[in-house]
Amino acid sequence: MKELEKVLDRIIQRVNINLRELGYDVKPFVSNLVAPGQMVKFYAFYGITPHHPLNFQFKRTNLAGSYFLGKCQVTNSLLYKSDIRGDELKKKDDIFRFQDFEIQIHKDEEIDIEDSFLIKTLVHNYSHDPETLEKFFIKDTISTHYANIHGSPSDGCFLGPFATVDLTTMRDCVIGAYSYVQAGEINHLHIDPGTVWVRSPDVFNFFYQYPSDKLNKYIYFQAGSPPQGLFIDFVEDRKEAFQRVFDVVNMEPSIPVPKNSSLDRFSVIKPHTQISENVLVAQRAYIQNSFLGKGANAQENCYIINSKLEGYNITAHGAKIIEADLGKNTFVGFNSFLRGMPDNRIAIGKESVIMPHTIIDVKKPLSIPEGRLVWGIVTNEEDLEENSISLNDLSKIVSYYSKGNMYFEGSGKRFVSAFKDRIQHILEANGAFFSGEQKKGHAQKNQNISFNTIQPYPLGELEGLYPTIMIRP
Repeated sequence: MKELEKVLDRIIQRVNINLRELGYDVKPFVSNLVAPGQMVKFYAFYGITPHHPLNFQFKRTNLAGSYFLGKCQVTNSLLYKSDIRGDELKKKDDIFRFQDFEIQIHKDEEIDIEDSFLIKTLVHNYSHDPETLEKFFIKDTISTHYANIHGSPSDGCFLGPFATVDLTTMRDCVIGAYSYVQAGEINHLHIDPGTVWVRSPDVFNFFYQYPSDKLNKYIYFQAGSPPQGLFIDFVEDRKEAFQRVFDVVNMEPSIPVPKNSSLDRFSVIKPHTQISENVLVAQRAYIQNSFLGKGANAQENCYIINSKLEGYNITAHGAKIIEADLGKNTFVGFNSFLRGMPDNRIAIGKESVIMPHTIIDVKKPLSIPEGRLVWGIVTNEEDLEENSISLNDLSKIVSYYSKGNMYFEGSGKRFVSAFKDRIQHILEANGAFFSGEQKKGHAQKNQNISFNTIQPYPLGELEGLYPTIMIRP
């Protein structure tokens, strides 16, 4: 256990060195977030398929309860129940396009985690940084509960709970709780909790700031205390449902699964759930009494409860949908929280976009028209009016627009186009359009994964650390 503590001290010091210009000390936030006993309690596991390159290297590291797929290297780091998904990394001879550049990839990309502490964090997708095409690095970084590091190399950073960095290279930054940042490249920034920032330099800039008094009800994080609020309570209340999933070695699907769909071995499926063709249910997803139409997907850490998704719906990592009906081609962004009530449901029209990190929490029925963009916090019709705009009207903006706490500048047409293109890409990557022969995606490729476990030293000074392990084809 002493060596485990030394690794944590090393990580804290290295992160603090990087954040010295911001005057930020991470130690009070993370020293007691995970009890040492928890770090030795869980096995780690990795997946093998014929569709994904295999190359894992673990050195002087703890991997408690974490999952790996693809090419990953972890050194001098602590991972606790994190998902490290290398199933969309760039491959040798791929062509990466950036602005007017077309760059050939000279070797398979890998995820390289070094001197970092990731707590229940999802790491996924490939790096969009043209300067680091073959290495998706996470270095000197601490990321807390249910954060997402999505295609975002990170050096010297701290992420609060339920934060997301998406297609953004970060250096020496603090990302506050429940903030979403997709900004290309950022350096030496302290992003306040509840910031939603989507920027394409010289093209468009979307910015929203949650009122702190409203956000604190859902997630609140301060030094010396674990994360608190409704988001944490919601997940903790359903934690036991996952216990059996990880305790049992062989488990048959609890519901019928179409041959072109994928129900992950480590997802939780409660009674009265139906999934259609070309559906992807990722690991650690939780589905209860719900219908997922053709081509829909529920990504990691999603919760879909008492809801109906008509088809080709994207429920992005960490999103939660309760007592809602979603039309076709709707998008629900990262860590969004949609909660209706049995007699007061949420209805979302087709082809609407719920922005990442949006809260829709109602006590009366709420209907969102089709083709709408929604952001911020919505609890009633008045909030919806203040925190939404039709995608058609947004496309007409050419300079500046503001509404409530949202500010937009640049080309609305380019913003809408970028979102639609990304939604199409996600559906294609997840196999929503599989025809039986062409357009395979994750829903088809993830059907036959072989899972293998690895465990740390059980006693002594090395307790909790894993021996150096190299797993190759």
